Amino acid sequence: MRAQVTIGDFSRASHLSVKTLRDYHEVGLLEPAEVDPDTGYRYYSEEQIPMAQVIRRLRGLQMPVADVRSVLAATDSEARNRLIVAHLDRLEADLARTRAAVRELRALLERPQSPPAVLHRTAPPTNAIAIRQTVDRDDVLAWWQGALGELHAIVRAEGLRPSGPSGGLYSGEIFQHGRGKATVFIPIDGGARAIGRVVPLRIPQAELAIMLHRGPLADIDLTYGELGAHVLRREISVEGPVRENYIAGFLDTEDPDQWETEIGWPIFRSDR
Repeated sequence: MRAQVTIGDFSRASHLSVKTLRDYHEVGLLEPAEVDPDTGYRYYSEEQIPMAQVIRRLRGLQMPVADVRSVLAATDSEARNRLIVAHLDRLEADLARTRAAVRELRALLERPQSPPAVLHRTAPPTNAIAIRQTVDRDDVLAWWQGALGELHAIVRAEGLRPSGPSGGLYSGEIFQHGRGKATVFIPIDGGARAIGRVVPLRIPQAELAIMLHRGPLADIDLTYGELGAHVLRREISVEGPVRENYIAGFLDTEDPDQWETEIGWPIFRSDR
């Protein structure tokens, strides 16, 4: 006959608090070996200590209760290991995101106080091939990368002659409401025909205040902020899409630190 262990003694043996043991009983994760029907006291057996130790470690890895229950209910070690490895993969992904956020925050705190220079440019109307789509803000980066790669493939396949760096036009709705029109384009000499979602497009003239962003696009919002602050202080902002010119990007070098992106904010040029 198994010896009864009080919840207090089981707590000391398993390093799980009494409150935690009660919670695990309520959710069906670790049920006592016996519950006194008159007093409601919970009693455990020493055979439950290894299970309690497993649960404590899984919960220490922030595994949800439902997943811990699935691990304990697994009928073989292979299924159990798959569940644990899947959770560890999620933890590693979370850790990678946390490290990236820490790097970005450190870079923000160490960023020079003097912002890059602002240039003024009249961008003339330009013939181009383009891909246009309404996209969610969270999907813009992946969409941009795919669209830009597709455009460059068409340029090579059709023997087109680029007349400048590739670029993008992004409506204010993307920033204001999280979804809006985006256009990625490559300016070309002469005309072109439509192929799939790639279409010929006339990029309109625009007066722009321009700031150069160096490095990966993960922190391009910092340059956007500096340019926006400049425009609000010293320029007359006008309606229209923000323009980006990709001087050097992922198709030119695998080192994101070498990327260069011009950001153009539409303005009214009072000096013209």
